[in-house]
Amino acid sequence: MIRSTRSIERLLGAVIAATLMAGCALAQDTASTSSPAFKLDSGDIAWMLTSSALVLMMTGPGLALFYSGLVRRKNVLGTMMQSFAMMVLITLQWFLFGYSIAFHEGSGWGGLSWMFLGGVSPAQPDPYGYAATIPHQLWMVYQLMFAIITPALVTGAFAERMKFSAMAIFLLAWSTVVYDPLAHWVWGKGGWFRNGDGQELVGALDFAGGTVVHISSGVSALVCALFLGKRRGYPREAMPPHNLTYSFIGAALLWVGWFGFNAGSAVAASGLAVSAFVATHFATAAAALSWAVMEWLQRGKPSVLGGISGAVAGLVAITPASGFVGPRAAVAIGLVAGAVCFFACTSLKNRFGYDDSLDAFGVHGIGGTVGALLTGVFASKWVNPAGADGLLHGNARQLLNQAVAVVATWALAAAGTLIILAILKATIGLRVSEEDEIEGLDVTQHGEVGYNF
Repeated sequence: MIRSTRSIERLLGAVIAATLMAGCALAQDTASTSSPAFKLDSGDIAWMLTSSALVLMMTGPGLALFYSGLVRRKNVLGTMMQSFAMMVLITLQWFLFGYSIAFHEGSGWGGLSWMFLGGVSPAQPDPYGYAATIPHQLWMVYQLMFAIITPALVTGAFAERMKFSAMAIFLLAWSTVVYDPLAHWVWGKGGWFRNGDGQELVGALDFAGGTVVHISSGVSALVCALFLGKRRGYPREAMPPHNLTYSFIGAALLWVGWFGFNAGSAVAASGLAVSAFVATHFATAAAALSWAVMEWLQRGKPSVLGGISGAVAGLVAITPASGFVGPRAAVAIGLVAGAVCFFACTSLKNRFGYDDSLDAFGVHGIGGTVGALLTGVFASKWVNPAGADGLLHGNARQLLNQAVAVVATWALAAAGTLIILAILKATIGLRVSEEDEIEGLDVTQHGEVGYNF
């Protein structure tokens, strides 16, 4: 037994040593690419550290509370755990190869030179000019927070019915096959959708992740809902949210955290960050009002769930436009998004009968699409000279560029999700058994209960 333990210790030591040696080698290989002209800005560093923490807060506790309050009480811990698992698993995937795929230079796909974060310096900039006044490592960790929340959003579509093991493998594969390449397309050096660097195939605008985060997760959510099928008893049995208080707190945390998401994407404590902050806040308020009014007119009462859902829809829709539009355009985007997402989560969902448990598609897929297209309408170089003018400012081509990016994102997300799900269904299976679904995921997947009363 002692020999066995020592053998295991030696094996672990060898693995750790090999990993560290690989990381050091990669760091040596890529260190020469660091830009020699670099001036740290303490204000920018402080803002980006704060923004990184705010975006992480969006996943846990924000999304974890928002989603867990919407499910039945027997699934509250299982739903929270899905968000927490993404904080763990995607962090390690990003360390191993995710960041390198997404942000190393490449045509349509990054590379593997930054595996194990080799060459990602805490004291020097990135070599490609993503951020001029903060260290490469800070840029990397800020982008990690986006990579964490995006697959966590997908879990809302298959809530209460997917095995934890299948969920973990699916979303790790999904992040590698869908999210990382898409992030490279939109933001990476040599990406096909980057605007204004002379290498893009489509000069699309996406300031903080309308295509990368919201359309990708929302469309993948719809594919998951259709592929897995409906929850047992849906829609015959009532499945109301078990704790709207959780969801309300979660939505409020998302609203606050989103300032790190959008204003942080200015990558500096600058006037552009201020503009994105203001646009985000006003669009969110407008969307919450729009959804509430639609619900009031149709059902006679404005619900708490409707108000917070409208706010999230506004946050989603303004994300791609936040760094390219002013307050008036932001309010217009919010008003449209609230009404359209309300329709998607009620009439559209009821018409086609799919079980998108927590409306991940209706809010993120539809809201992200609306926001990406309206960016091509309202964008103004007066707000951001590094962007482009939209349709209302005489540039109809920008709306076309946005539409092409939307279609490509829909296609990649749908195809990648379908392939991964099909492989997992044929191997380890996706859904819990009927008995486990009746008992609930808390007990059957984690051996615990959320409440003892």
